[in-house]
Amino acid sequence: MDQIVSNIIKMTKPLDQNADKSTNIDSAITQLQELVAKDMLVVNQTILDRMKSPVVLIPELAGHLIASGGKRLRPMLTLACAKLVGYEGQRHTKLATCVEFIHTATLLHDDVVDESNLRRGKETANVVWGNKPSVLVGDFLFSRSFELMVEDGSLKVLKILSNASSVIAEGEVLQLTTTSNMSTTEDAYLEVIKAKTAALFAAACQISAVVGERSEKEEEALKSYGMNLGIAFQLIDDALDYSAKQATLGKSVGDDFREGKITLPLILASRRGDKEETEFWKRTVVKLKQDDGDLEHAISLMQKHDSINATVERARYYGTKAKDDLAIFSNGKHRDVLENIVDFCINRAY
Repeated sequence: MDQIVSNIIKMTKPLDQNADKSTNIDSAITQLQELVAKDMLVVNQTILDRMKSPVVLIPELAGHLIASGGKRLRPMLTLACAKLVGYEGQRHTKLATCVEFIHTATLLHDDVVDESNLRRGKETANVVWGNKPSVLVGDFLFSRSFELMVEDGSLKVLKILSNASSVIAEGEVLQLTTTSNMSTTEDAYLEVIKAKTAALFAAACQISAVVGERSEKEEEALKSYGMNLGIAFQLIDDALDYSAKQATLGKSVGDDFREGKITLPLILASRRGDKEETEFWKRTVVKLKQDDGDLEHAISLMQKHDSINATVERARYYGTKAKDDLAIFSNGKHRDVLENIVDFCINRAY
C-alpha cells in the first residue's frame, strides 16, 4: 500500500497545483473554533455525560471514535448559526450534541457496511471490537440523540432532526443500490450525497433558526446553506479519495474504487472514456476484479479526463450557492466565519 501511495504521489496531477488557494484554510476553521469555543466546552461535557453507561463497552467504543480527531464541524455549525441569528439561550448546545451523536452513529454503521479499516488514521471500531458491537453502539447513540431532542421539547426541532436521521439512512441504502452500477447518473449520485451527507448539515444549521425564533425565510436560508455546504463537502471528499493528499489525512487512497462506489470522479471519467476504458471500468468496478496497478490506472484515466478537478469545480459551484444563502443576514463576524468555512471545506482539496 505504501508503494501505491508513493507511486500516486509521483504520477497524479496534484490537487495542490493551486496551492496559493490554501491561504487561510487553517485560519477559517480556527476562526470557527474560536467563535464557538465556550459553547463547545458545554457540548463536549454533554457528550461525555450522555455516553455514560453501566455497560462498559458502550462509552469505550463510542469514545474511540469521538476522540479520534474529527473537527466536529456539524455541531460547530449549529453553534455558529445560533450566534448568527442572535440566539442567547442554552438549547443550542444540547442540540449540537444531538447532531454529533447522529453523525457518530452513522459513522459506526458506515464503517461496518463499507468494511472500513481506518478512519482518521486510526483503526475503526469494527476492526477493534467487531461489527456487532459497532452497530449496537451506533444504535445507542441514535437513542441518546432522540432523548436530547425530546428534552428540548420542540416538535419542530424533533421533526427536523428525526427526518434528517431517516433521510441519512435512505441515502446509505440508495448508495448500496448504485454500488458497482456504471449506469448511475450524475443526478442519481447527487441524490445520494444530498441524503447521506448534506441532510445532516442542513438540519444542523436549520435548527438554530428554529431555537432563535427567526422567520421562515431565515430558517430556509440556513437550511439551504447547510445543504449546499454539505454537497460541496462530500464532493471534495469523493475527489480526495483519488488524491495523494488522502494519505496525509490518515485515510486510505482509493477506498471508493476498491468498494465499487460510484462517485463523481468515476462517473465523469467513464462518461468521457473510450470503449477500452469502459471495459476497464466494467472489470474493476462492476465485477470488482482488481489487479495490482488498477488503482493507479484508474487515477491516470481521471487525470486524462480531468474528472477530479471537474469534481472540485462542482464543489465550488455549491460553495458559491452556500455563500449566497447567507446574503439575507447582516454583514459581520458571524456571517464572515460561516462564509469562510465554505472555503475551508472546498480547499481541503489543496
